[in-house]
Amino acid sequence: MIDVDAYLAVLGAARPAAPTAEALWALHRAQVERVSYENLDIHLGPPTGIGAEESVARIIRGRGGYCFHLNGAFAALLTALGYDVTLHKAGVQGEVEDPDGPGGDHLALTVLLDGERWLVDTGLAGGMHDPLPLREGSYTQGPFTYAMAPSVAVPGGWRFTHDPRGSFTAMVFAPEPVELSSFAPKHDWLSTSPESGFVRVATAQRRDAKGVDVLRGRVLRRIHGEGTDERIVDSPEDWYDVLADVFRLNLAEFDASARAELWQRVHAAHREWEAAEQRVAP
Repeated sequence: MIDVDAYLAVLGAARPAAPTAEALWALHRAQVERVSYENLDIHLGPPTGIGAEESVARIIRGRGGYCFHLNGAFAALLTALGYDVTLHKAGVQGEVEDPDGPGGDHLALTVLLDGERWLVDTGLAGGMHDPLPLREGSYTQGPFTYAMAPSVAVPGGWRFTHDPRGSFTAMVFAPEPVELSSFAPKHDWLSTSPESGFVRVATAQRRDAKGVDVLRGRVLRRIHGEGTDERIVDSPEDWYDVLADVFRLNLAEFDASARAELWQRVHAAHREWEAAEQRVAP
């Protein structure tokens, strides 16, 4: 069982009297605005599990996670509130759809509401602010325009295409329901393999109605309707202030030595990135 009231308190949301569309939209917006996409546990210590109860407890403590944590927790919350939620095997992809279908590096959610199914996804880094209908079309949310279309590789599946300024191109998901536990092997790979982008780069991202904040290593970006603002975070004090103030993350459980070690890793990775950029510069 999850602590629904404590979860709703984090979201700043009242318990809905019924599983309505209005309440779903409010909960989705609150989750993406108040619970950041982040992978700091991969860099700070042993990776966490992806069980829904564990992920909800993390959120209540003031932490976030990536798709398996965020959508796993959100699915548990919606189910507890009476929504008809389905978990789907999904995958983040490029401009050309993978003929082999989704690789399982993403967990997608749909909700059946008033006879129509909606994509409800709070685990796409800098992704949707509101749910999207499973109907082919173009959809504008704040400064971003998304597209939804049937998958060309997966019968009954769907392809969500992000705005070109996003941190990924597209996401495809299969129609069949799956269990959260089925993502455990992929989570283990993503959180431990040297080839995983999550292992290589510490990140935090947070969506709101007007744009998205993105921290990758020491590079902080704000993507909004007028463009992109960017700066390099120069000190560990500033870096941890950004995590607390911009991304609403409570890292009190990590002591000074753990914080110092993480900053050193982030700083070293940034220097390697700068060196690589200089090598490819004309």
